[in-house]
Amino acid sequence: MSYASNDEIRGVLIQAGEERVLLPNATVAEVMSRVPVEPLGDAPRWLVGQIAWHGWKVPLLSFARLSGLGEEPAAVNNKIVVLKALGGQASLPYFALLTASFPQLISVPRDGLLADASEDALPQGVHMRVLLGEQSALLPDLEAIESMVLENIAA
Repeated sequence: MSYASNDEIRGVLIQAGEERVLLPNATVAEVMSRVPVEPLGDAPRWLVGQIAWHGWKVPLLSFARLSGLGEEPAAVNNKIVVLKALGGQASLPYFALLTASFPQLISVPRDGLLADASEDALPQGVHMRVLLGEQSALLPDLEAIESMVLENIAA
């Protein structure tokens, strides 16, 4: 059975620690590898540093560290996913996520994206857990993450 394009949600799956994270495809600006990372001074551990991208200094964060899902060392072979910020702040038009493997573009039928209510408490920065067929993925709370990044780069 084929689905019309408006019956599907396009997403990008990335790995964060032991979990998979589903990002809306519309927020992804670019996926890169082998990007030099400039460390930030007194930033929390999840705020890995910043990267230079198209004339912008883009904050780079580890979703796994932020949400307590494990460690993601900033290795030279990691991938970086640059996301469009949703908050409309001139000081933060983009931020980036670190991932250990190449992101996977997926199409999910709207009726195939089911909320998984099996957890009482979700990790920090997570909006909900969803089921994609037999596997689960986390939907990040991008607005909350953006606010946390803004607080920490302003400090």
